[in-house]
Amino acid sequence: MKLSGKTALLTGATGGTGSAIARALAKEDVRLILIGRNSEKLAQLRQQLGGSEHLTLATDLTRAEGRRALREMAAEYGIDLLINNAGVNQLALLEQVSDAELATMIETNLAVPMRLCRDLLPLLEARSESAIVNVGSILGSIGYAGSVSYCATKFGLRGFSEALRRELADRSVQVVYFAPRATTTPFNSDKMVAMNEALGTTVDSAEEVAASLLDTLRQQKPHNRYLGWPEKFFVRVNGLLPKLVDKALYKQLSIIRRFAE
Repeated sequence: MKLSGKTALLTGATGGTGSAIARALAKEDVRLILIGRNSEKLAQLRQQLGGSEHLTLATDLTRAEGRRALREMAAEYGIDLLINNAGVNQLALLEQVSDAELATMIETNLAVPMRLCRDLLPLLEARSESAIVNVGSILGSIGYAGSVSYCATKFGLRGFSEALRRELADRSVQVVYFAPRATTTPFNSDKMVAMNEALGTTVDSAEEVAASLLDTLRQQKPHNRYLGWPEKFFVRVNGLLPKLVDKALYKQLSIIRRFAE
């Protein structure tokens, strides 16, 4: 896909990864519709991007009126790219997760992207070339202790993306499931950062993730993209020989429990 001149709607725009994606797209002459909850942070990001053509919308996408406002803005300006980047995470054992926390995670990580894809699909189909990028996680393919509810939402997003890609195979809209590994952003709690350090987990910068996303979009027919080695190797092994991954991750369980409890 040629990016220059396109219009991209980006959710979760003010987060570490979201703002890095916004900066990378702006450098490619992409007009941005930046979506987030904090109007001040959105205004700061728009100013950093230095282009008057960029738009912002501060809204809560878990609420119907928030999604309605987004849909109206997208219809007014048109979009070529929908990047579902907004998400929440929590390092906790399942028994510690409240009903409210579970509902928020399912709504934010899975239900909102599904609704936005449904609602904005007619606008994307009106373009000769368009794409949906659902930002998931390596943990959407590998079940991981301490992130049970998060994994469930990202597994769901991966399945949704796969099914939608096949449903739209005879149309002009490309669907990409983009799966980063651990990333250095404010998205991570202090205890998650400490756990990654204790486990020796390799962590990518937000800028590296953004660069990989743009590389994916530039492909003729973008497809699923998994970041990081050995993580993407474990994705393949987990699909073929999950018991091997069980054994490997069991060795980490005591450390995970120490930080999750």
